[in-house]
Amino acid sequence: MLQDSQVTANIPAADLGRARRFYEDKLGLVPADENPGGLVYRAGGTAFFLYETDQAGKAGHTIAQFHVGDVASEVVDLEARGVVFEHYDMPGITWDGPVASMEGMGHAAWFKDSEDNILCLDDAAI
Repeated sequence: MLQDSQVTANIPAADLGRARRFYEDKLGLVPADENPGGLVYRAGGTAFFLYETDQAGKAGHTIAQFHVGDVASEVVDLEARGVVFEHYDMPGITWDGPVASMEGMGHAAWFKDSEDNILCLDDAAI
């Protein structure tokens, strides 16, 4: 059943061209497929679909996470590309610049894409 299925995240964009530039220029991702409905990006054996809708940026919570080996070094690379990181007031978190440390959960850093969607980098193993 679903246990053996792959899952694809869907990320909304109010302006698909602007979002594409962000994901390519700021995050360094290249679309694996392009169709009239949007763009498919693949990373680390997973995928997400970027599509145009007027519902973009309305979630108010993290919609996708990139699991990385070293959050701090990824933050440095992304900041150099112009990505701005967020700070959130959450219990049990200590901050070192934009990198949050969470007891028993590792490190994370949050940023918004060009469409105001909240994305996360983390080093937690799923």
